[in-house]
Parts: sequence; structure tokens; C-alpha cells
Amino acid sequence: MARILLGVTGGIAAYKACTLVRLLVRAGDEVHPVLTASAERFVAAETFAALATDEYGDDPRYRYRLQVIASDTTSHRLLVLPRDAEQLGIDPDELEVARAVRMSMSIPIFFEPVSITNGKTNREHVIVDGGMLSNFPVWLFDCEADEVPTWPTFGLLLVEPHPQTPIGARLPAPERVPHGLGGLFKYVKAMADTMMEAHDRLYVEKANFARTIPIPTLGIGTTEFDVIPSRKEALYQSGRDAAAAFLETWDFDGYIEEFRSGKEHHRRAEVAEQIQEAAPH
Repeated sequence: MARILLGVTGGIAAYKACTLVRLLVRAGDEVHPVLTASAERFVAAETFAALATDEYGDDPRYRYRLQVIASDTTSHRLLVLPRDAEQLGIDPDELEVARAVRMSMSIPIFFEPVSITNGKTNREHVIVDGGMLSNFPVWLFDCEADEVPTWPTFGLLLVEPHPQTPIGARLPAPERVPHGLGGLFKYVKAMADTMMEAHDRLYVEKANFARTIPIPTLGIGTTEFDVIPSRKEALYQSGRDAAAAFLETWDFDGYIEEFRSGKEHHRRAEVAEQIQEAAPH
């Protein structure tokens, strides 16, 4: 892997720099573009400022049309970006969308974590995949529990086709490796594989499940990066079909009446009650 410093000057050719960077990264190189002021007029970094809205005043929950989850391993806390960007010494409006997404997708072992040094505290923050702490943040755009939502919030949850199948059956067979660093790496990678696959079996409370669109994964694993085009298309269609089926029966007023009017719903309690009813007396 090569570390490349790419200088980009002004001119229409600056657009080609994006393609060049993408090809170099795909080849495994680490690229650090440096843009002149003139080049930035052609290839501008998209920040969250472009996604900001004042429709709901200064409420940080609704200021941005996009919010991204990441895990700060240094501070041991969940980050909701861009609203928590100040924890990293970055103005939320100035945080690049692509950088936030890069933080959120940094699955440990599979991708290098994002390292950010807070210029105000001089503290280095190591950021990894937000799924380490919250893999189903359907709560992001929710209002307070005693408020009535003005719009529905839907969660898209990837689910495996046969949840009764052991996780180990979906993972590659373990490799025989020598002792030492090579064996340690394989061991930690297997742990990450198991953890990410286990997220497909995430327990969802009934109130959240009522607004969740479960999308069958068709057996495609979380860290399966070499999916062929036909399987990608099948997964896309799986999501489309699941969303269509869900929306056919969705009733926002009914959801508010059942789940946002003070009633208590707990799937654990329901399951316990069903077990007791089924038990021999």
C-alpha cells in the first residue's frame, strides 16, 4: 500500500481528481488530497451545513436532515453526528458528510479507525463503527415520550432468513493458523465477524418493532464485501418488497393511539405470559 499526497489545482480537470482518488483507494492506496482555493470551487467538500434546516428552531435533534452514528472508543461514548461533532473539536456545520459516514462504517479489524485530534483539548479520538454501541438507532428523530410525533419514523432492519440457524453456520469455516500475531489477528477478526452477524438477531421492543421494516438479507453477511451484481439486485428488491408490504398496512394514527398515548408495551412481558399460558398445569 502506498501513501499518496495528491495536489489538486484549479481548472475543469479537478473533477477528474475524484475518479483518480477513487481508483487509488480501490487499489489499496492511502490518498490525502490537498486542494487549492481555486480547486475547491470545482470540487467542494459537502458539509452538514448544506443539510441544516431552521424549520424546527434551534432544536439539535432536528437541525440536520441526516444524522450518523459513530462510536468514540477514546471517550467510550456514542456519537450522534454532526450534533456531537464539538466533542471532537469540530463545528457541526463544518463536519464533512463523507467523513462522518467514514467514521460510521469503520467496522473494527475490517477498516482502519478514524483518528481525530481535538484542537482545543489536544486529545486524540479513535472513532469506529456506530453499530458497536447502537446498531438500530430508530430513536434518533424521536420527540420526547410525552409528546405526540408530527411525522412517523421508520426503521429498516436487516434480518436473516432463518434466525433459528446458528450464527456459526453463516460464517466461513475457521482457518488453521500458526500461533503468534497471525493467529491473534484471525481470532480477533472472527470475533468481529460473529459480533456483526449477531446484530441481525437484535432484540427490538414492541413499540419500535411496530414501525420497523424487516428486510430479509437473503443470506448475505454483514462483512460480505464481494457480493456479485445479481445478488445486490436481489437484496435491493428484497428491501423494496418489504417496504411495500409494510406501508400497505401502516396507519400513523393507529400507531400514535397504541404506542404514543401512555400505554405500556413490553415484548418480554408478552413472551413471559405466553410461556406461562403454555406451561402444563
